[in-house]
Amino acid sequence: MDPFLFVLAGAIATLAVVWAVRRAFAFAGQEAQDYVHLLPELDLQKHLTGRLVCRGMIFGPTGRVTSRFTATMEMSWDGPKGSMVEHFLYDDGTVQDRVWLIQLHEDGRVETEATDVLGHGTGRIMGNALGLRYAIQLPPENGSHVLQAVDWMYLQEDGTILNRSQFRKFGIKVAELFAVIRPMGDDDA
Repeated sequence: MDPFLFVLAGAIATLAVVWAVRRAFAFAGQEAQDYVHLLPELDLQKHLTGRLVCRGMIFGPTGRVTSRFTATMEMSWDGPKGSMVEHFLYDDGTVQDRVWLIQLHEDGRVETEATDVLGHGTGRIMGNALGLRYAIQLPPENGSHVLQAVDWMYLQEDGTILNRSQFRKFGIKVAELFAVIRPMGDDDA
């Protein structure tokens, strides 16, 4: 065998193993089935309803905090269809608004839409967790890039929801978000 082809085959095999390990064991490799037995059981119509507050931060590709935010959310339901109006205020003064449309299915599947989401997001609820995947387009001031998002929400015993999301371009993680979502209290108004 030609030495070049031998090295090329070895490089391809190594990349395939790295991809498979990352896919199986990394954040993006999670599946709703991983959480089927965890409690408390997440019920979006119960735990994501009314006025909510969300506080979090965004990490850049090096793992350093690049932005912090506070968001207010108003979630309403009409049967299995929900609408979440979000208003974000970032630490640099930037404001961002988004409306999510959510469709719940009896088997735990979830479909989502938003103006900056290309097509629709899909996911599943099992146990205490909701996993979603979608393509999101950044605003023009951030380059209009399209990123692949993996978004997980985990219900905690006190009703707080922890939200972790990763955003990738060409398979490379370019940002990560961590946030805490909870019902809005009097001190949040």
